[in-house]
Amino acid sequence: AGTVMTYIAKKCGICFQPPSIILIYREDNKDKTRQRIMPVRNFSKFSDCGLAAEQLKNNPRHKAYLEGVSLRQLKKLYSLLKGHLGGESLAESLEKFRQEEAIDPEEDMNKLDDKELAKRKSIMDELFEKNRKKKDDPDFIYDIEVEFPQDEQLESCGWDMESGEEI
Repeated sequence: AGTVMTYIAKKCGICFQPPSIILIYREDNKDKTRQRIMPVRNFSKFSDCGLAAEQLKNNPRHKAYLEGVSLRQLKKLYSLLKGHLGGESLAESLEKFRQEEAIDPEEDMNKLDDKELAKRKSIMDELFEKNRKKKDDPDFIYDIEVEFPQDEQLESCGWDMESGEEI
């Protein structure tokens, strides 16, 4: 049986001319960093970025290489290309994507349809993973205990009193 080659994605970006997704990766058992250029074909300023990202990620020729690249990142690269094809500057495209992907803390997510809710959850999951401290992180602390200062008198709430107990 042949050994399955695993690739560790280091960076993933986009080239506007010619349109292509560029992946900087390393093979699992080697120290050498390599570059893979994946041409973007049949994509216009009217194309669906999510669909294009899924097709690339599931493409048999690129699937193994893109294992470590999130669908959201690929979608972002396609949206930058779409903006470029539509005449937007890179800064405009980045800002537009940032606004689309931002989570509004005041938004009532109970009123969203399933597709929009799934999109918000995916954004939050990715943000959580990005900010999460893992055991391997140099600044990981297993059990953090924090003393909170109590400068002023604590306010009592109705729900934290035993029945019949007066303060």
